[in-house]
Amino acid sequence: MRAVPLYVTLGSLVLSALTAAPATARDEPGAASAEARGTAVAAARAAAAGVSFGACPEEEQLPDSLKCGTVTVPLDYARPDGRTIELTVSRSLATGGPAGRQGSFVYNPGGPGASSITFPLMGEMSEWKEVAAAYDMVGYAPRGVGDSAPLSCQSPAAFAKSPTDSPAHPTAAYKEQRVAEARAYARGCERNAGEALRHYTSLNNARDLEVLRAALGDEQLTFMGASYGTYLGSLYATLFPSRVRRMVLDSAVDPDPEKIWYRSNLDQSLAFESRWEDFRRWVAKHDDVYRLGTTPEAVQRHYDDVRTALATDPAGGKVGPGQFHAAFLQAAYYDDYWAMRATALSEYVRGNPEPVITQMSPRAVTAKGDENARAVYTAVECNDAPWPEEWEVWDRDHSDLAVLAPFQTWDNAFTNLPCAFWPAPRQQPGDVSTEWGELPPVLILAAERDAATPYKGALELQRRLRGAVLVTERDAGTHGVGGFGNACVDDHMRRYLLTGETPMGDAECAPRAEPNPVSLD
Repeated sequence: MRAVPLYVTLGSLVLSALTAAPATARDEPGAASAEARGTAVAAARAAAAGVSFGACPEEEQLPDSLKCGTVTVPLDYARPDGRTIELTVSRSLATGGPAGRQGSFVYNPGGPGASSITFPLMGEMSEWKEVAAAYDMVGYAPRGVGDSAPLSCQSPAAFAKSPTDSPAHPTAAYKEQRVAEARAYARGCERNAGEALRHYTSLNNARDLEVLRAALGDEQLTFMGASYGTYLGSLYATLFPSRVRRMVLDSAVDPDPEKIWYRSNLDQSLAFESRWEDFRRWVAKHDDVYRLGTTPEAVQRHYDDVRTALATDPAGGKVGPGQFHAAFLQAAYYDDYWAMRATALSEYVRGNPEPVITQMSPRAVTAKGDENARAVYTAVECNDAPWPEEWEVWDRDHSDLAVLAPFQTWDNAFTNLPCAFWPAPRQQPGDVSTEWGELPPVLILAAERDAATPYKGALELQRRLRGAVLVTERDAGTHGVGGFGNACVDDHMRRYLLTGETPMGDAECAPRAEPNPVSLD
């Protein structure tokens, strides 16, 4: 699942059953058995080597309190003596001292393609201080991300080129253009990565997490994953159930193998339509501030008018419909963007384009990281599972869906379209599943109206990880629940991480407060 600011075939999939293997790992028959053995070898080597922490890379511009190091992992776990890559790791030591230390707490923010190198700094926030007192806070850049054998599929300048179009109802000619661009993008990934391209997968990310655990010197893993990080965490729990100490899975990807990843993206596009309506209703509710109309439909008309105007006259020469729509997609992910995006829309309607230009113009300073994140996102999702290989299938499915959900359907389709032309072999998705007693209780957090990872995914994940407990933030839709200010959710999460205790049954929390509108006067 895509994470903004930094995220299968149509038939059923037949998967190999997971069976027990040595070194506390599960694995599929055949080639995957070699990968299980390779993981055990790599973990043993990492445990012996540890992590030599020192200064962080200068480009990260991190404070001296945060230390960084590297962990060596095989590029191909079936060949642990072959080519290796290094993952960059960051850590801040438990502030409570050795007596109360509970080990390392590793965080993955999702993507795929996102880094948690700055995560240990969260320990300074009030919501995380007790956790930071008990744990070494650990972040890392997964394979392909940042300094961890970075993957690139095109030049950052080409990726950040603007303005771009984003038609709600693409013409046949526009679709042909995007098909050509998707083919070229897939070729760029192959050209830049070569044979390594096939090894950027979710299963390898889970194996990397096991090697990281060993390198940190922990017998068991305490982990939190958000968005795609929940899929990574659930694969880890399936492969290495005895290595799980505590696990928080926040904003859950539906792990059903038939959903990974084509169908899950269709589900996501449908869910974004309801979330987009939430935003428009909020803007209409505050018509006294934004003056964009008192109904969601009135707000939509203004939005459509501006999107159309930007196609012929980009704001500041940089913000076209593509940049404009992407900025409002952020509002569909996170409530924190509502007031600023509504202000930008309102001001533009009244003849002032400056907020649109300021908020939505591409930034050259982030182009390299943004291109890298997209490359890893694409490689992992394309490699993880079969995708339809005929454009006609994509066109049919997304044309049908766009009738019900026009807000995000086509942009999502074109983002993922390189997977139709992917040059590397596709895997079958891992079958997430654990039996009663294999895992300690796992804590799942979910917002009821989250569009990026629709709520039914949390229910499916709970069903597959037996004994998992679900905490639901009702009537809320911000993507990412834990540690962001809902006291009820945060109390459940903190208690679990500090004591291992979960609610006696599934728990519900009231939504966080709605954003405050910003006056334009």
